[in-house]
Amino acid sequence: MGLLDGKKALVCGVTNKSSIGWGIAKALHAQGARLAFTCVETNVKRLKRLVPGLDSDIVIPCDVLKDEDIASAAETLRNAFQGKLDILVHSIAYSNISDLGSEFIQVSRSGWNLALEASAYSLIALSRAFRPMMTASGCGSIITLTFIGGRYVVPGYNIMGIAKSALNMSVKYLAYDLGPDRIRVNAISAGPITTFSSMAVENFDTALQLVQTHSPQLRNISLEDLGGTAVYLASDLSSAVTGEILSVDSGMHILAPPAIAHRRSPQKEGDDS
Repeated sequence: MGLLDGKKALVCGVTNKSSIGWGIAKALHAQGARLAFTCVETNVKRLKRLVPGLDSDIVIPCDVLKDEDIASAAETLRNAFQGKLDILVHSIAYSNISDLGSEFIQVSRSGWNLALEASAYSLIALSRAFRPMMTASGCGSIITLTFIGGRYVVPGYNIMGIAKSALNMSVKYLAYDLGPDRIRVNAISAGPITTFSSMAVENFDTALQLVQTHSPQLRNISLEDLGGTAVYLASDLSSAVTGEILSVDSGMHILAPPAIAHRRSPQKEGDDS
C-alpha cells in the first residue's frame, strides 16, 4: 500500500532526468500515484522516452505563456483522468539567460515580464485551469518549487529572485482562495541542486560548497529529498498544511551570515570538543 494509491497527479515542467520535477514524479509513482506530464512542444519527444519507466504514456504539450495551450491541456487531461485530479506539481521557471548574472539593475522590461509570467503567473493559470478537476476529486494538493533567492539577495540570481518572491506570495493567496474547495497549496524551497537550469546561475558551484561545509547537516540535498517532501505534501499526512513554504536545504536557511563565515567539520567519533 502506498501513501498515494489511487491518486492522479500532473507534473508540469520536466525537461530531463535531472529535473526536480522528474525526481518528484518518481517519488509520487513509488507511492502509487498515476502520472501525467505537461512540457513545451520541443521537449515532448524526449519526455515520451522517459515516462514509460513510470508507467505513464500521458505527455501533453503546453506552453504556459499561452492560455489556449493551458485550456487544451486541461481538456486533454480531463478526458484521460475521467475528470478528476488530485495532485498538481508546478516545476516551471524560466528567464532570459542575459538577465541572470551581472547587475540586477540591467534587467530589461521584456525580461522582467517574461520571468514573472513564466515562473509565477503560470502557477495561477494552471491552478485556475485544473481547479474544477481537483474540486471534482473532493480535495487536492498543489505543489510548486521555490528558492531562498525569493526571500534574500542571491548575487546573480537577479530576476529569478523577483519571480520566486512573486511565486511565494501567490502560494499564500491561492491557499486562501482554494481552501474552501479543500485544495491545499504549498511550496518546497529547495537548496542548491544540480540541474540543467542551475548551471546558468552565477557561482552555483560556490553555493553547493557552502551547503556542504556550513549547513547543519553538512551535505547537499538530493532529488530523493525533494521527492519525499513532495509525497508528504501530496498525501493526507499534510491534510491541514497549506500556504507553507517548506525549506529542504539541509537547514541552510536557518543560518545568519556571520554563522556562514565559520567553517564546520563533522564531529569525529569520540570527539567531545
